[in-house]
Amino acid sequence: MSEYTEYLQDVFALLGSISARRMFGGHGIYHDGVMFALVTDETLYLKTDTENVADFEREGLEPFAYLRRGKVVRLSYHQAPEALFEDPELALAWARRSLAAALRGRA
Repeated sequence: MSEYTEYLQDVFALLGSISARRMFGGHGIYHDGVMFALVTDETLYLKTDTENVADFEREGLEPFAYLRRGKVVRLSYHQAPEALFEDPELALAWARRSLAAALRGRA
């Protein structure tokens, strides 16, 4: 784990234990085996779906995107709001919504 992903243990302390697994040059962030976030270039992105994406869009938070074979690929993750890094309750609320999105995606 990088220092940044280790720091996320503190950010999401109210959620409980999280883990990070390397993937595609970044890390997947998991809680109880469910990937609810990803980190790339020391930027945190949270899982989105049709039920929670509007929360991110209202905040003006950008979706995660990368280039593959010259085309832009967007995944269902959006940048996390900066305020959650300073507010454990806010971090918990955003994490829970993203966990719920990840669980809906599994169904």
